[in-house]
Amino acid sequence: MTNDKTNERAIFWFTFLAIAIWAASLEGCTSAKRLVYFQGTTAREDTVAIPQPFIPTIKKGDILSVQVSSLNPEASGFFNPVSMADNNSAANVNNPLARTSGYLVADDGTIKLPLVGQLAVEGLTNAKASELISSKLKVFLKEPTVNVRNMNFRISVLGEVAHPAMFTIPNERVTIPEALGLAGDLTIYGRRDNVLVIREEGDKRIFARIDMTKRDAFRSPYYSLHPNDVLYVEPGKARVTSVDRAYQLAPIVTGILSLIAIIATRR
Repeated sequence: MTNDKTNERAIFWFTFLAIAIWAASLEGCTSAKRLVYFQGTTAREDTVAIPQPFIPTIKKGDILSVQVSSLNPEASGFFNPVSMADNNSAANVNNPLARTSGYLVADDGTIKLPLVGQLAVEGLTNAKASELISSKLKVFLKEPTVNVRNMNFRISVLGEVAHPAMFTIPNERVTIPEALGLAGDLTIYGRRDNVLVIREEGDKRIFARIDMTKRDAFRSPYYSLHPNDVLYVEPGKARVTSVDRAYQLAPIVTGILSLIAIIATRR
């Protein structure tokens, strides 16, 4: 009876010690300083110059939303693409755009508007494209107002974030902190000092790394994201360590539980 109690105490303390060591090792793997964004000096106030905001230009393959309004709403509606949900309405029976939701920029950099024909829009900002289309529509509409927006401005956020996904940006301007916010921020295991931005420019793919723990991140030319940018947050050593230790301790815990079960069945 005495031996049984001694064995039980030994198993209990061994299990407690193993779990305590494992928990302590995990807590020590991640320094609190590595989790803090935009670290700077000890001054109460600081100023960091931010580069000019990125203004996207129209490229081949973009899908443009072109919203037209004028003093004659019925005439303006002819130039506005409609969604598939509206295809059954009588007003759309003769509308050549009734089965589209935007204007595709062709390989020659043009879009094709009803009555107006082809317009070269590649390389223009949305504001310039709006002015160009508005000038062409003055022949058909009274005081036309045009709003052009890129419908496929998308970014991808991957890796150690709460909600990795592809996001469509409605206002066509997004920074790295905003993108991370959309993805639910980095997990505790994500490396804030080595966030990777993958960008395509022409026939090249650029890989740039940003240290989000420093205020210099605001000065980076990659602080403002471009369409189709990929943001990747790689796991830190704490993530790898936690997985490795879990595999290392699994056999030990299993063995302890098996030993406890054997002792219990012998009573």
